[in-house]
Amino acid sequence: MAHVLADAVDFHVQRLPAAGADDPDRPVVVFLHGLVVDNLSSFYCPLAVPVARSGHEVVLYDLRGHGRTGRPTSGYDSGTAVRDLVALLGALGLAHRSVHLVGNSYGGTLAVHAALARPDLVAGLTLLEPPLSGAWVENMVDTLSAAALSLEDSEVPAQLRALRLRKAAALTSIADELLNRTTLIDDVAAGRVFTPADYARLRCPVLAVCGEHSELVPGVMELAEHATGPCCVEILPGLGHDVLKESSGALRKSVLAHLDEVAALRTGALVR
Repeated sequence: MAHVLADAVDFHVQRLPAAGADDPDRPVVVFLHGLVVDNLSSFYCPLAVPVARSGHEVVLYDLRGHGRTGRPTSGYDSGTAVRDLVALLGALGLAHRSVHLVGNSYGGTLAVHAALARPDLVAGLTLLEPPLSGAWVENMVDTLSAAALSLEDSEVPAQLRALRLRKAAALTSIADELLNRTTLIDDVAAGRVFTPADYARLRCPVLAVCGEHSELVPGVMELAEHATGPCCVEILPGLGHDVLKESSGALRKSVLAHLDEVAALRTGALVR
């Protein structure tokens, strides 16, 4: 683990080396987590360690304002998130490497933004329950606004600490700071909604995974309909917006297979 200064923010980062000899032609797998109460630890056991053991170099980091990363008052829009990613890769000495982005929930949205902004950088996408529609943005803004009101001047963090529930207290405090002392809600509300024309510009291979009962399935199917590159959608039976937590075995198998396919395509393209 390390703290790395990039784009004027102190990022909490963890790197996992690839098992065996590193192949510089293989994309570095970068994990992007979800909003507010999420952080890099969500990926560690379910996906990050298995991915590294399968021969892929891995980078995990807490997004701006989340986890142990610095919490500036502004810069929670997708454009800044992409700039943060590029700056962090440069600070880690990986500016010359292509990346495969694995995004969970809102991290999947950021991954699509990155692929559209930097097609030269992003070799592949794995999207786990990615919210892609305007309706999700409206619902999330309403949810975050309600949460902000409930947390403002709340005694809950202190009560949790008194009960020695340190992790819950820390997550609650972070949520309070993000929602009430930064521009996060406004930045999410102002986010640009993807269009079919955007998806048509996605040429890198995409794997999108959703739970059968997830409200995000229609958005994923629209992406698959319009993407011009290879796009595979997997719907996991019996699940909702919880595929990362509840389907680790099946999910791990699908993700590893997709990463290997993208790496093979990348290596083949470089050879030609």
